[in-house]
Amino acid sequence: MRKRTDVAGAAVARGQTPEEVLDRNLAELLQEMRVAITGVQILFAFLLTLPFSARFDELGAFGTTVYAVTLLSTATAMLVLIAPVSFHRTLFRQRRKQELVAFADGALLVGLALLLLGIAAAVLLVLDVVLGRWPALACCAFVVVLGVVAWYLVPLRHRRPRDG
Repeated sequence: MRKRTDVAGAAVARGQTPEEVLDRNLAELLQEMRVAITGVQILFAFLLTLPFSARFDELGAFGTTVYAVTLLSTATAMLVLIAPVSFHRTLFRQRRKQELVAFADGALLVGLALLLLGIAAAVLLVLDVVLGRWPALACCAFVVVLGVVAWYLVPLRHRRPRDG
């Protein structure tokens, strides 16, 4: 959770009040969540229709398990990414924006991790049918590595304090 002093320090550095910093942080988080939720919705909609396709019964145990992991990770990503809405509505007019921003920040990071799992599993599911098991596993591994690097490692590298 972001400490009050962090908010106050950011406010001083930007010439804003702590409330203005929290408002800006919340607006930025909401924009980021809109992007993530759109991806989750598209993937989830695809997954919900898949069992009704003609070839779904041909998946076998591996394909069915991967489908279940994909569906569950995408569903939980959606729940986690939407959770700040309920958090906000429950605490509406309670002057708890700092807690909302901290919760939404954590929910977005967890939701993105679940979305990455869902995307990777969906790639594995589709490419297992299209290319076969080993190429599908290799492509899935590539997607996971690229997602971890792009979504977490590169931003964390830039998060370190700058020298000078």
